[in-house]
Amino acid sequence: MNAPMNAPFTNRPPCTVLRHENRPVGTYVHRPQLAGTLAPRPYLHPVRTLGGITVTDVRTAGHPAQLGVSMAVPDVAGRNFGGGPSPVTTYGGQRHLGWLLRDPDGFVEELSWSAGGRQLLLERRTVAVRPLSAGCWALDFTTALTNVTGQDVSGSGGGFFWSAPRRPQPPRVFSAGGEGEAAVHGRPADWVALAAEDWTLVFAGATGDTRSAPWHVRTGDHPGVGSALADRALSIAPADTVTRRIVTAVADGCLGRDEAARIAGQLSDKGAAV
Repeated sequence: MNAPMNAPFTNRPPCTVLRHENRPVGTYVHRPQLAGTLAPRPYLHPVRTLGGITVTDVRTAGHPAQLGVSMAVPDVAGRNFGGGPSPVTTYGGQRHLGWLLRDPDGFVEELSWSAGGRQLLLERRTVAVRPLSAGCWALDFTTALTNVTGQDVSGSGGGFFWSAPRRPQPPRVFSAGGEGEAAVHGRPADWVALAAEDWTLVFAGATGDTRSAPWHVRTGDHPGVGSALADRALSIAPADTVTRRIVTAVADGCLGRDEAARIAGQLSDKGAAV
C-alpha cells in the first residue's frame, strides 16, 4: 500500500509523511526546490517525537545548506554534495529516481548523485520507522552508494547528518566513552546521544563499518550529529558499493546515560552488547 503524498500548501515540494501507529512523525522531501549552491538533496524535516516536539531544523540563518536529516558529502570526485561554502566550488545534487517501495512506515528509494550532467553514484536509500518503548520510536536510515563511473571515485568528509533545532541552552552530547563535544567529536563510538531539556536523540551505528567511522557533533549555534562515511578519504572502486546504516531513537524528555545506553542496545546489530 502506497503512502499518500502530503502537500498542504501548493508551493511545497513533493513530500511523503512517515507514520508511527498512524501518527505523523516525519516528512521526507524527495524533490526539494533548492539552489544549486545548496547541493540539492532529499531530506527529512520536520521529524517529531511522539509528543509532537520537532527535533530537526532546516536552512537556518548562516547555514542555508542545513537540511534536517540528509546525506551531505562535501567532496565526491571533486564535486560538492554537501552545499554551502567549501574549497570544492563545483556543486552536485542528489536526484530522486523512483520508489522501489513506499509504505506509511518507510520506503526504499533510488537516487542519482550527479554533477555536470554526469552520474557518479547510484544510491539505494532505505528509511523505516521502528517502534521502541513507550514515548520513543526509531528512524532506521540505510544508504548503499554504488560507483557507476567505471573508474575509482574518491570521497571525503561528511555522510549522514542530523541537524537539530537550536535552543537557548546547548544540548548535552555524550557517548559510552565520554561527555561533551571535545570528548565525542571525531571519534568512533557504538552510540552517541544528543539531549535537550525536552527531547533526546540516540544515534547508533548499526553495522561494524558504520561504528568504526567517527561521529561529527556540534552543540553550539547549529547543533547536530553526523556519521562520517569513513575515518579517512574513501575510495570506491568501479561497481563497488559502500553501505552505512544509522538507527536513531527519537525520545521525549531528557534521558540520562543509562537510559540512552539501554535504548542503544535495541538499535544496533550488537544488541545488548552496546
